[in-house]
Amino acid sequence: MSWAVEEWKEGLSPRVLQKIHELESQVDKLKKERQQRQYQLESLEAALQKQKQKVENEKNESAMLKRENQSLMELCDNLEKAKQKISHDLQVKESQVNIQSGQLNSSKKDIERLEQELKR
Repeated sequence: MSWAVEEWKEGLSPRVLQKIHELESQVDKLKKERQQRQYQLESLEAALQKQKQKVENEKNESAMLKRENQSLMELCDNLEKAKQKISHDLQVKESQVNIQSGQLNSSKKDIERLEQELKR
C-alpha cells in the first residue's frame, strides 16, 4: 500500500522530496497535536460537567438549608409565643396565689379574733 502512496514521488528532485518529507512530518506533528488538543478538550468538557453538577448540587443543598432555616425560625417564633403565654399565665397564677394568700391570712385573723371572742 505504501508503495502506491510513494509512487507519485518518483522522478522528483531530492530538494522537492526533502520538502515533501518535511511537510509530511509537519502533518504528522499537527495530527498528534490535534489529538492531544482533542483529548484536552474532552478532559476540560468532563471537568466542566463535573463542576456544573457540583454547582447544581450546592444550589440544591443551599435551597434545602434555606427551607430548614425557615422552618427552624418558625419553630423558634412559635416557641417564643408559647413562652410568653406561659409567662403570662404564671404571672396570673402568682397574682391569684397572692390574692388567696391574702384571703387566707385575713381568714386566719378572723378565726383568731373569733377564737379570742369565744374565750371571753
